[in-house]
Amino acid sequence: MSSLCVEDLRFQDNVWYQILHELIAEADIEINGSRSFDICVKNHNFFKRVLQDRSLGLGESYMDGWWECDRLDILFQRILRAGLDSKLPHHLKDTLRAAAARLINFQSRKRAWIVGKEHYDLGNDLFTLMLDPYMQYSCGYWNHATTLEQAQQNKLEMICQKLQLQPHMTLLDIGCGWGGLAQYASKNYGVKVHGVTISAEQQMLAQQRCEGLEVTILLQDYRDLDLQCDRIVSVGMFEHVGPKNYPTYFDVIHRNLKPDGLFLLHTIGANKTDMNVDPWIDKYIFPKGCLPSVRHIAEASELHFVMEDWHNFGADYDRTLMAWYSRFITAWPQLQEQYTERFFRMFIYYLNACAGAFRARNIQLWQVLFSPQGVAGGISVPR
Repeated sequence: MSSLCVEDLRFQDNVWYQILHELIAEADIEINGSRSFDICVKNHNFFKRVLQDRSLGLGESYMDGWWECDRLDILFQRILRAGLDSKLPHHLKDTLRAAAARLINFQSRKRAWIVGKEHYDLGNDLFTLMLDPYMQYSCGYWNHATTLEQAQQNKLEMICQKLQLQPHMTLLDIGCGWGGLAQYASKNYGVKVHGVTISAEQQMLAQQRCEGLEVTILLQDYRDLDLQCDRIVSVGMFEHVGPKNYPTYFDVIHRNLKPDGLFLLHTIGANKTDMNVDPWIDKYIFPKGCLPSVRHIAEASELHFVMEDWHNFGADYDRTLMAWYSRFITAWPQLQEQYTERFFRMFIYYLNACAGAFRARNIQLWQVLFSPQGVAGGISVPR
């Protein structure tokens, strides 16, 4: 471990140190240990800050350079597999945040644009260098894939096959990102695509990417859609909808889908049904997001749809995130003039923490296929 770590002997009489030391020992993590997933503490206030502010304190103290870890991904995998996140005392702010989420619609029409401006508009330079050529900012499908590009192409192809796309069909892509799926579906399946996003940066690049194709990219809230489409897809957008809007979301899907159509929902999912949002992720990465549970999706969709298939390949998100992390590190010399060192630490923390969470199976990735009336004879769904 680095000689920059503060010696343990300075903390022997520190009650905050003793509590955290005993807690993380349950995950076989050491303070100033020699293994790649051990924590190197550089500021003696670290212990009190983490125990008082929980996730927010852990993330912000890393951004401030108070501690280091060679393998953040393994650290978080071990923390979550041991259930340490549930053993820390609840912070009053976390409790109030969860209570507020039950009362306030944090994903209202006005608030829905916040995540576009604060995260997806960070800069096309960043995402172009970090992501694959299709700029898929969602989980790749690593079945028979050895590269990020192939994993993302596998994902795009699987989505098109699950939707049974045919030439001249109309496809609505809700949360179309930088237009990679719209481009792929239009070029390879001959469909006409309507894409919507709440990010101006995404719209601009998506329009450039899809120039010359039958693709329209709109800067629009999904609640304002009024179309009749053969197929609808939504990839990595449902996480921003919020539980209070789930019924409205499925109402919109039903209103815009033809009676014989298909809808594919691709979303990160939570193992438990609650309104809790990680406060660090909420503050620094995805403002006012919320991960849906199986029950959330089932209850919100059952009024309008038959669930034809449910596919969980959440373990593949670990590999996807680590591929993004590798590309981000490689690209940093080209980016560091536009972004601060604190942003760099924030972003590597985000990518590795999420990778650890998926590796621990703490969160999932689902593709759910719906039909309005049930497909006669069922659907043979590709894997």
